[in-house]
Amino acid sequence: MRPTMNVAVVKYNAGNIFSVLGALKRLGVCPTLTDDAETLLKADRVLFPGQGEASHAMSYLRERGLDRVIRDLKAPMLGICIGQQLMCRHSEEGDTDCLGLFDTDVRLFHPQRHEDKVPHMGWNSLSFTDADGHRLDDGGLFKGLREEDYVYFVHSYYVPLCPETAAVTDFIQPFSAALHKDNFWATQFHPEKSGRVGGQILKNFLEL
Repeated sequence: MRPTMNVAVVKYNAGNIFSVLGALKRLGVCPTLTDDAETLLKADRVLFPGQGEASHAMSYLRERGLDRVIRDLKAPMLGICIGQQLMCRHSEEGDTDCLGLFDTDVRLFHPQRHEDKVPHMGWNSLSFTDADGHRLDDGGLFKGLREEDYVYFVHSYYVPLCPETAAVTDFIQPFSAALHKDNFWATQFHPEKSGRVGGQILKNFLEL
């Protein structure tokens, strides 16, 4: 990680962004919170975190042209929570067309048993292998992590397993806890709230 690394965090109408800024500062990074296109396009790393509602978030991005900016990014980018969902093709939340960086749709959890509580909230484990036991393509995001390490989730919508799945968690059914394609990574869980494991993931992202 270069000491002068330029790290930008996308500013839009989403909650929980400041906990990400705090986590980056603990790693020795001074991030810039911005919705300026030029600043985002010149950044060495871009993070796209947040909690919120998909249709309102996408409206905000489109009104400011940030949807086009995000699609044009060449530097590594990490979406977190709703950031991951907005990077997909479509979300059932508000019947929303999203950024389409990942060619998959976001679906609402439907409880199958009495004990299935939605939203999925709390600590759950990660798996980095597919059904055949092969390591998923995480592009280096999970370097140094162990199978079944735990991270923190808060969400009612999920991304099904797909060719871009980089990590799997099982809640009601297996789903994509993380995605990776080209210079784009995303996690449904909150690395900034996931203790040692989350800190390692953010460090790995900065060092990609």
